[in-house]
Amino acid sequence: MKPSKTNALVSRILTFSCVDGPGNRLVIFLQGCNFDCITCHNPHTINHCTDCGDCVAPCPADALSFSAEGKVVWDAKKCTHCDLCIDVCPHKSNPKIVSYSLDDMLALVRQHHFFLNGITVSGGEATLQLPFIIELFKAVKADPALSHLTCFIDSNGSLSRSGWERVAPYLDGAMIDLKSWQSETHRWLIGRDKHRVIDTIDLLAEMGKLHEVRLLHIPGKSDLDTEVDAVGAYLNTLPESVQIRLNAFQHHGVMGQALEWEKCSEAEMDRFHDLLFARIHRPILKPTIYT
Repeated sequence: MKPSKTNALVSRILTFSCVDGPGNRLVIFLQGCNFDCITCHNPHTINHCTDCGDCVAPCPADALSFSAEGKVVWDAKKCTHCDLCIDVCPHKSNPKIVSYSLDDMLALVRQHHFFLNGITVSGGEATLQLPFIIELFKAVKADPALSHLTCFIDSNGSLSRSGWERVAPYLDGAMIDLKSWQSETHRWLIGRDKHRVIDTIDLLAEMGKLHEVRLLHIPGKSDLDTEVDAVGAYLNTLPESVQIRLNAFQHHGVMGQALEWEKCSEAEMDRFHDLLFARIHRPILKPTIYT
């Protein structure tokens, strides 16, 4: 199953969130990501299901089966959401992906719009399904009942300039992750270098569409603290309106070698915060919960 212009492959939808952009938001998590971060907290959103079937037999609720065509089929009514299927998947995927048409998604937004300030599309990497996002945002802006809603994208920053330019007329803001400073470190942690991410941040800042830059602190592994002078100098080039948010590496959802890494404690985050604040002298948002 692949996404199309008028259909999106959705991993999860939160009908109410206050941490995924400004105000109260409906958050759409799209399946698929072009990064393979060692520290990913949602690795099951990276790949699309290959229908290998490794998740079918272990399902305690018999909510997974094979179709006549050999495809893995999920029965939402039977599912207890124990997520054992995600735990046993060898492919960093999820058999519980739902295909939403544009009309279906708009109907869901209309159902909740009285309680919302906006919509955020996240992932995975949301912009891999850019045609659907453009059509959704365009429809929201054109609907008198929905046009008050702001449209945001939460992204890893890998989208090309031409992609951002296509969605920009319907985009109110974007939140971008900067997970390391040196390209070598970025390639090790993420699988790709940082150049596209920096280009995205710069372009969105020029457009007035950059809402937030997020920095992931991994004690002893990431280089944002050892390269704090360069990081601070770069952040000082961004408009004062852009939020700077610090994220603390934790083990929740993480697979593989990163489970052996030290978690970021509140004290360690305070240390990094103070290092950065001394160089940019602007508000920096810190985590409120450490798990």
